[in-house]
Amino acid sequence: MRALVTGGGGFLGRYIVEQLVARGDSVRVFSRQRYPELEALGVASLTGDLEDKATVAAACSGIDTVFHAAALPGIWGPWKLFHGVNTIGTHHVIEGCRKYGVGRLVFTSSPSVVYDGQDHCGADESLPYATKFLCHYPHTKALAEQAVLEANGCGGLATCALRPHLIWGPRDTQLIPRLIARARRGQLRRVGDGQNMISMIYVENAARAHLQAADALSLSSPVAGQAYFINESEPVNLWDWINTLLDRAGLLPITKSISARAAATIGGVLEVVYGLCQISSEPRMTRFLASQLSRSHWYRIDKAQNNFGFAPLVSVEEGLCRLEPELRNAATV
Repeated sequence: MRALVTGGGGFLGRYIVEQLVARGDSVRVFSRQRYPELEALGVASLTGDLEDKATVAAACSGIDTVFHAAALPGIWGPWKLFHGVNTIGTHHVIEGCRKYGVGRLVFTSSPSVVYDGQDHCGADESLPYATKFLCHYPHTKALAEQAVLEANGCGGLATCALRPHLIWGPRDTQLIPRLIARARRGQLRRVGDGQNMISMIYVENAARAHLQAADALSLSSPVAGQAYFINESEPVNLWDWINTLLDRAGLLPITKSISARAAATIGGVLEVVYGLCQISSEPRMTRFLASQLSRSHWYRIDKAQNNFGFAPLVSVEEGLCRLEPELRNAATV
């Protein structure tokens, strides 16, 4: 495989790159900066912006499979920024694939594209896209996913979208560090009644799913033109899971709580204040975050198992053991 990984220096992207290299594939990454540690593995590195159509297209030259993992995450910020990177940038990737005859495109999406603010318990891919979004990230990712799936079959390009849920593991620079930092400052509160169940996925398992989907993807395969939830087979209680991470870090469990309604109200007020004052930093609470922390959202993976043999590479317990040194280090810094 001659693979291009957009966002190859990011959390998930780096694991995709490493797994491709480990099995002998030729890999190129497209990121906003260079990563010498990846170049040392023999990975070709291109720098650029997803909003630069010509640069993105050039990165697709000589490639047969693109893993589009680059995105702007977050729950706060201007529409133009999220739309430019997540939606327009994805259109540029699709156009680059068509221009240079790329055969396969695997898009990293998100379950949030179908999240409608209600409990999702054992839901599957029959869920429709949400019609109302509480922040720009899921909205722009939904538009991007639809564009990717609609591009399937055009010019010989086979496409699919994977929706990994709550990716965790070593080298995370977002979720885990924020969680530990807030725990150390005593800022963590349970939102809601603490009974909500969620899906999650260890990062190496999420990366493996991308390779498995790419290997099975062709215009004649059942994978083509499809979206897939990617997570561990069994859901976990969100707050028990968070307390497990805190325990592994040597920190105390969460004991204080706030109602879901109060959290949503506070989030709404903060959004108004931050918007009026043009504050760019992320509020501690938003309506979207309050909903995600208090509702159940877990998904079935039968479709991925049946269509391309998705199966975990690393058990949850082994993943925790690999993550624990970073948890403890973050708790003492």
